[in-house]
Amino acid sequence: MAALTAAALAAVGFLAYQASANAPDRLGAKPKASSSAPATGGHAKPKPKKDPLAVPAASGHGMRVVYALGDRRVWLVDAKGKSTRTFKVMPSAVHALPGTYQVTSRSGKVTGSDGVPIEHVVRFATTNDVAIGFSAAQDGSLESPDPTLKAGGVRMSREDGNAIWTFATVGVKVVVVP
Repeated sequence: MAALTAAALAAVGFLAYQASANAPDRLGAKPKASSSAPATGGHAKPKPKKDPLAVPAASGHGMRVVYALGDRRVWLVDAKGKSTRTFKVMPSAVHALPGTYQVTSRSGKVTGSDGVPIEHVVRFATTNDVAIGFSAAQDGSLESPDPTLKAGGVRMSREDGNAIWTFATVGVKVVVVP
């Protein structure tokens, strides 16, 4: 029985030692951070959410359409530099290089180079003999384009196509950013 009592006392002593090693001492000292704590001292700052209305830096000034290739997003920017609308787009295989362009022509309803009936076509560039422009499929689809086609349409919803049609008349600046 003495051996059993000694074993029980040893187990209680060990558990008490473990508990005291992780508890603050009587002087108010904080326990040491574990190896799993963040390197920032336990106060990791959350990443700020990107404001989708925030117009990309270095996209010019004044009234313009801004098209961000990497974000697959378009902003309609008024003369004061304020974004009035932004929306996601689906680019095709051929796209404009980053730079500043102007709307050169528009078409109400045509058939796209991929054979899809489109509307609200706003053309602004040419790359490798392929016209680049914004448009909306008349059936409202936003499918990924066939990468084997030499098409330059930047597709959007019909609602967004109507907005860009109203905003981007011939001569309006279009800025393409990476």
